Amino acid sequence: MKVVAKTANEAMAEAMRQINPDVVAAYPITPSTEIVQLFSQFVADGLVDTEFVPVESEHSAASACTGAAAAGARVMTATASQGLALMNEVLFVTPALRLPIVICVINRTLSAPINIHCDHSDTMDQRDTGWMQFYAENSQEAYDLVIQAMKIAEEAFLPAMVSADAFILSHSLERIEILEDKEVQNFIGEHKTPFSVLDTEHPITVGALDLQDYYFEHKRAAAQAMREARKEIKKVFKDFGQKFERNYDFVEEYKMGDAERALVLMGSTAGTAKEVVDNLREEGEKVGIVKVCTFRPWPVEEVNHALKGADFVAVMDRAEGMTGFGAPLFTEVRSSLYDEDKNPDVYGYVYGLGGRDVTPDDIKKVFDDLKKAESGEKLERNSYLGVRE
Repeated sequence: MKVVAKTANEAMAEAMRQINPDVVAAYPITPSTEIVQLFSQFVADGLVDTEFVPVESEHSAASACTGAAAAGARVMTATASQGLALMNEVLFVTPALRLPIVICVINRTLSAPINIHCDHSDTMDQRDTGWMQFYAENSQEAYDLVIQAMKIAEEAFLPAMVSADAFILSHSLERIEILEDKEVQNFIGEHKTPFSVLDTEHPITVGALDLQDYYFEHKRAAAQAMREARKEIKKVFKDFGQKFERNYDFVEEYKMGDAERALVLMGSTAGTAKEVVDNLREEGEKVGIVKVCTFRPWPVEEVNHALKGADFVAVMDRAEGMTGFGAPLFTEVRSSLYDEDKNPDVYGYVYGLGGRDVTPDDIKKVFDDLKKAESGEKLERNSYLGVRE
């Protein structure tokens, strides 16, 4: 193991190099361009055995990746924002065919207006396509999760996205610990594929027309595969922790043991929120953080367990719900808690759209709001944090 300074883009590219996929098909888009740019240099330098396919669009990238995986290859790519949206048509196909592809996603807002900075609208837009989704707090997690996602995908025969926040992580240097190449290869093991269309001894039909007679059953089976992927995720997280002493779970609880007020959130903002919690704890406030690492499959049991002692909960979403009852993370958390015997009071905050900074003062305000609710003051169920109204 060696200690280096890398951005999340560099860390993800390094993880891809160590995984050494058979095929990477990609089209550049800010701020994820650097991932495949660096990886293409690894290909040019002979550091990997990968067939690198520069395509004409992100739709083509997803199509090429799906075709390569169907042929039995270990496949990866990277994208962001409008590029991920352009892949949408193909993203439904890949999990339905049970193909274990990994996409490194740099979370960037969707247009309009055009913006290249961070929010989670791009991956939230794809949350029900059938891809597993993992969110990194920092560059170390971005590196570790890419490696684990490859193993999870091949154990569950489902594709996975690993997300890191645009610029906040993608272009910021951090100290991270890099594993040895052999350690990564030993961890992910031999490539596993559910089938290969090139296996002429065992011919199969892929992508056939599926009408009223069988479509429902096949879609139901794909959904069940996502539910059952929880077992593989748990197993791989545990194995990684035992081997490398860096532990992951569906959610991370931070000072939740006796917390009466809690925040639920994803991504890089968790780091800022932890600092706020530390400061409030010094003042005697019983507050804590629940960071969601695995958004799909949704970890209902783990979220409910983490929040079992809290009386007031704020869910911070870096995506807009667009007139739903709330933003995506809020609705998942509140629905999860609905049948619990003890049901905390849950409020939603949309923040940081288009890359707007979220400060410690902003997060302290959320805790202060929960304190007002605790004292009986009526709050808006869903509100905005840091917007000029």
